[in-house]
Amino acid sequence: MTTRWSADDVPGQRGRTIVITGANTGIGFETAAVFAARGATVVLACRDSGRAATAAGRLRAAAPDARIETLRLDLASLSSVRDAAEEFRARHRRLDLLINNAGVIHPEYARTEDGFELHFGTNHLGHFAFTGLVLDRLLATPDSRVVTVSSSGHRRGDIHLDDLTLQRGYGLNAGYGQSKLANLMFTYALHRKLAAAGAATIAVAAHPGNAYTEVGRHMPGWVRVALSPRLRLVNSWLLQSARDGALPMLRAAADPDVSGGTYYGPSGLGEFTGPPVLVESSPRSHDEDVQRRLWAESERLTGVAYRWAGDHEPAGH
Repeated sequence: MTTRWSADDVPGQRGRTIVITGANTGIGFETAAVFAARGATVVLACRDSGRAATAAGRLRAAAPDARIETLRLDLASLSSVRDAAEEFRARHRRLDLLINNAGVIHPEYARTEDGFELHFGTNHLGHFAFTGLVLDRLLATPDSRVVTVSSSGHRRGDIHLDDLTLQRGYGLNAGYGQSKLANLMFTYALHRKLAAAGAATIAVAAHPGNAYTEVGRHMPGWVRVALSPRLRLVNSWLLQSARDGALPMLRAAADPDVSGGTYYGPSGLGEFTGPPVLVESSPRSHDEDVQRRLWAESERLTGVAYRWAGDHEPAGH
């Protein structure tokens, strides 16, 4: 596989249905733009319906023939996740690609509507639940994929199975790192389960490196300044555009040579920037015992039990 893979390498997508969470801005929007231009039906699954509609308008302006839909999905609310999954299933019989992209970084301790620590509840549990609730559409679609976006921040994380809400010690690295490590463990466990079920669906992970996006909007002022595009000439080795940051996700989603259970990221120093390549996640992320325990706990907390080939009913209760 070439190390200079770019958006030009994304093949035609006509006839395919793609859901991207958090697609109204940043790397999610850039990914949606590429797939829309290639002819896919792209569903922007976003918390803010107004911003999703604005993003859909921008995409249609750039690609007038694009088929763009919006879907209200608040990953910090399991009731919203269930409503969104039900709405999607009512609209579509197939799902070729689900990109679990939306994420939150919040330095202060906060909880979701259901009482989960904000990062874990949004970045992991919300996506875990939504994926399970639309799994039948993925299983019914040949060569479908689930791509989940992690972060190099997963290396600073640990899975606190006895304190997933981090009540005994919260810090940004603990919260965000746990959620991003969970994204990877979810991907690896999901891939094994899909393979064991004989499914044609694969699960892949990716991370954008460091990109200019809105994800850090809740960070302290000095961090936002350091990440400002105005400093691009100074920190080009450290930060890249959202368009370039989307490339690992695009490759994981569209490169026909990609295998399930793998992880893509930038090729440059520290995986900060650069063309997308196959990268390695932390040894901790490959702990299958913790993966199994995290999976079981995720099913318990969300009430979403995954069902495999032959069962085409929603997986939640």
